[in-house]
Amino acid sequence: MNQFRGRQGALHEPGFATRAIHAGYEPDPRTGAINVPVYASSTFAQTEVGVRGDYEYARKANPTRAALEANLAALERGAHGRAFGSGMAAIDAALRALLRPGDHLVLPNDVYGGTFRLVDKILGRWGVTYSTVEAGDVDAVRAGITSRTKVVWLETPSNPLLDVSDIEAIAGVTAEAGVRLVVDNTFASPYLQQPLALGADVVVHSTTKYLGGHSDVLGGALVTDDEELDEDFGLVQTGAGGVPSPFDAFLTLRGIKTLAVRMEQHCTNAEAVVEALQAHPAVASVRYPGLAGHPGHEAAARQMRRFGGMVALRLAGGRQAAVDLCARTGIFTLAGSLGGTESLIEHPATMTHAASVGSAVAVPEDLVRLSVGIEDTADLLADLDQALG
Repeated sequence: MNQFRGRQGALHEPGFATRAIHAGYEPDPRTGAINVPVYASSTFAQTEVGVRGDYEYARKANPTRAALEANLAALERGAHGRAFGSGMAAIDAALRALLRPGDHLVLPNDVYGGTFRLVDKILGRWGVTYSTVEAGDVDAVRAGITSRTKVVWLETPSNPLLDVSDIEAIAGVTAEAGVRLVVDNTFASPYLQQPLALGADVVVHSTTKYLGGHSDVLGGALVTDDEELDEDFGLVQTGAGGVPSPFDAFLTLRGIKTLAVRMEQHCTNAEAVVEALQAHPAVASVRYPGLAGHPGHEAAARQMRRFGGMVALRLAGGRQAAVDLCARTGIFTLAGSLGGTESLIEHPATMTHAASVGSAVAVPEDLVRLSVGIEDTADLLADLDQALG
């Protein structure tokens, strides 16, 4: 959605919520349909032999997906967006476009288990190597870059330890070294943080999470300002075919319309949960970027609007206490995703990050991850209190 002129004639820049609702689609001029139609067509009629329009075959392009891609780019303030069938499909496309056999990749030392599995178990067969660093330490990131490094990969806040990386500072390091900076922005969402504006080359999302927001659709996205990179992403997108269905694209767009209001409530509830957990004797420690004592708090305060809906805690009773907590909650549902309207609880070491057990990116076994939903705050606090008690 572009600038428009206000009542006084001055150019007006639409705010985030306005872009989330309107960017990527204008009401259908023939029917007046407010929402983008689900174009459930696998192929499109051509006007004549050898003349291709915008749409030819749905794996290459689809009008519903095109609306989603334009919307995603607008939310991240990027020039180009690509939608994929899952977050992992987007991550795979980014790495396949950016890396070649023999290249080196820098990963955070608590990278998401699925990303680690892809790099370690799949791309490793292709000759890609990696090292892990404390991504909250700019000097550690700098020291991790070698002559063969092509990509520095960040998650900020990270999954599941909620570590924060200073995107702008690390972007300066990667620009000086001539390597690409990719930021997985899933935990923050574009409402809370926009990495391209801070110097990142590529933003990655699992749109399954906060963007879709209702635990009913899988999806992923890549956003960049670099036209050549976008063309490379498009080659993998079309050539490998990991695209979302038109209905998945429609559901994601529908979820995005309420992203701004949902994120505000996610953050409000998370802040209340953090305060309660800090005061509970069964909790050894709480990790949340909004805490003044969090190692990345200052960076988070600079680059985020608020501090998000994800909370991590370690239990005083160790692994068994963590597993027991996951079993005792009622409103917090035991499930391995995040970012939906409902609150979720999980034990990363045996669930989302099981692939990293025994590796350099293994997570503590006494760690519990909360995806704080948008239910009534008092109900969430009561549920955790009874489960911890």
